[in-house]
Amino acid sequence: MDGQHGGRGKRGRGGRGNRGESRDVRLSKSLSYALRHGASKMGLHMSSDGFIFVDELLAHPQFSSFSLEDLERVVAMNDKQRFKLQNHPENGRLQIRANQGHTVQVEDLELRAVVPDASDCPQEAVHGSYMRHWASIRSKGLSRMNRTHIHLAPGLPGESQVISGMRQNCDLAVYVDVPKALSDGIKFYWSENGVLLTPGDADGLLAPQYFSHAQRLKPSPCELELQ
Repeated sequence: MDGQHGGRGKRGRGGRGNRGESRDVRLSKSLSYALRHGASKMGLHMSSDGFIFVDELLAHPQFSSFSLEDLERVVAMNDKQRFKLQNHPENGRLQIRANQGHTVQVEDLELRAVVPDASDCPQEAVHGSYMRHWASIRSKGLSRMNRTHIHLAPGLPGESQVISGMRQNCDLAVYVDVPKALSDGIKFYWSENGVLLTPGDADGLLAPQYFSHAQRLKPSPCELELQ
């Protein structure tokens, strides 16, 4: 969960990060931008299932200072498992894609549908955002904004088996009653790296009626009124 309503903050797009950032952080941010949002603007060909050939990526001026070893290290060491490397099944060329977070439509992401009453169906999932957006969220619900899915996690960062799904600096946690939303036809999916995704309703929203509770996380945790 990357927040909403401008919660992404100031990112280095296409690799233009802060001067104090390490090479690996700059590369990770550049990869996120290219693989989730900017491939076509950068002149990179992305397949319908979201993959870009690594040799074409590294030949792009934005990535020319990075090596294959840099790329493999960032993918392997990324604590949120944002990226996937694999060889193309037909020609064997190495390719890479983001596991979720796209603003472009991607087919055949390795998503597993959540089925009611299944062992992997959570009773509750949490979306991280920021208190400055709480009035809008409480009134209108969670929005997928310009992405294809709303991101949720099975718990807060640091809890058991929570790898990704929420930024560490989020100060708002909105808890969603997943079975209730499923019973109303809202679809949920598990991504390959353990993020719970939902497209929301036809308008891309997850309505407040599906919130079980909400918490301010910082500076001191407290429950928030839903109404």
